[in-house]
This record gives sequence, structure tokens and C-alpha cells, in this order.
Amino acid sequence: MAFSRVALLICTVGYFVIASAGNFHQDFDITWGDGRAKILNNGELLTLSLDKASGSGFQSKNEYLFGKIDMQLKLVPGNSAGTVTAYYLSSKGATWDEIDFEFLGNLSGDPYILHTNVFSQGKGNREQQFYLWFDPTADFHTYSILWNPQRIVFSVDGSPIREFKNMESKGVPFPKNQAMRIYSSLWNADDWATRGGLVKTDWTQAPFTASYRNFNANACTMSSGTSSCGSNNPSSSNNNVWLSEELDSTDQERLKWVQKNYMIYNYCSDTQRFPQGLPSECNTA
Repeated sequence: MAFSRVALLICTVGYFVIASAGNFHQDFDITWGDGRAKILNNGELLTLSLDKASGSGFQSKNEYLFGKIDMQLKLVPGNSAGTVTAYYLSSKGATWDEIDFEFLGNLSGDPYILHTNVFSQGKGNREQQFYLWFDPTADFHTYSILWNPQRIVFSVDGSPIREFKNMESKGVPFPKNQAMRIYSSLWNADDWATRGGLVKTDWTQAPFTASYRNFNANACTMSSGTSSCGSNNPSSSNNNVWLSEELDSTDQERLKWVQKNYMIYNYCSDTQRFPQGLPSECNTA
């Protein structure tokens, strides 16, 4: 079992949960970009760059099946129109699962769009989009995914912005059986990313750079089909509260505040897109 620099093995009542505070050399592999992705500062900082020839990307060494995962990002500054910084969990195969953060660049002075989606068994179309209440290019901010058997929660700087509950009882597939790696990439998507593709990437501004630090995973890892977590009741351990964590009343209020003030698209409100009726999870969301 691999551990990062300050990783801890927490053993409680049959559960083994990796809690890692990241060293990028130990936790991630640069997968593409021909030198455009760099790990710096003794593994404490990772940068991705995009120019007209290529973007770049990385992925986690570990696969995870449930976890609470944090990453701090500082996005491409200035005129980032046409660029997309993607940070997500995904499995492989035709019926893959995926949990997405995507940051859609914009013209200088116009806000980034934070695009979220959840795929289960190869089906997505569950987009929610948000503006942020700060400039995500001026400093690092924390983007988090809580993924447990009951729910998926997207959070920004500790404030939940979206919750996708397990509604298998209503026939809605939920990601719970396929291990996922963490992936991130910076790439050109000026055919759709900014104003539906009307605004193109200004290559005179290249290279575009996004930065990452302070990766932290409190998660169950998979190796050769075996989870580092046991099969006992997760609530039996205070160390593993994330495995049964839910939003408390304060979190619910924050979620409502973000969605009221900063959500700009919700598939569950798009009756034109779904003329035969909204997806079933929308009726209970």
C-alpha cells in the first residue's frame, strides 16, 4: 500500500482509510503535455500549461472507491476565454462513473463558470453551473468532493454548492461500485467553452497556466479489486465520519445561499431540454 509523505494509516474496527496530505511526486503521474505539466517546490506545487500546440494533464496513482478529496487550485488569469481546467474523478469503460468540476475560462473581467456534472453507468446530462463569489485567479481556493454511499457533495472553500443524493430506490443509478482516479487537465475548448464557442482562445496570451497545491485525500483506495476499507458499519468509527457524512443545517443554509445567488444553470429546471419530463431525481432533489 503506497503512502504519501505524511500519509497515515488509520485502523479502526476493520477499516483502513488512507488520509494523505499531498506530495505530487508520490500521489500523481503527469500523463500528457510533453513537459507542459511541472511538479515544483519538492512536490508541493503542480502547474499545468496550455499553448497552441498542446495542453497538459495528470492523474492520481491511486484509485478510490469513496472518499473526501480536497485540492487547492489557482486558475488561469487574465483572458482565459476558450480554455477549460478540468478536475474530476472518473472510472473507465463504456459504463463509467464520473464526478466533475470544470472551470470554463472567460474574457478578462468576466467571471469564470464552474461547471459540475455527475455520470453514473455512462449517463451524465446532470449539469449545474455556477459563478463564484471571488476571483478564482487571484489566489488558491479549495475545491472538494465528498463521495460516500449516500451522497456526492461538491464544495468550494468549505461551502457546499451541490448535493447529488443516492436515489437508487427511485431507479436513479449512483456511482458506488467502480473505483475512480483523480484526473486534471488544461485544454483548449474554444469550440464550446466560452459563450457557446463564440469567443475563441487568444493565443497571444499563451502559455496559459493553472496551479495546484495542498491535495488531501481521506479515502478508501482500491488495489487489485480490493478496497483498503473493510465492510463493517462506517459509522462505528469517528475517524471515518466522511463515509456517512451528511449536510447539517448550517451546510444546508450555505447550499441554499449559493444556489440562490450564484447558480446560473440547473438541468433540473430545463424543461425545454427535457420535454418528456425532467429526470426522475429532479422530482425529489
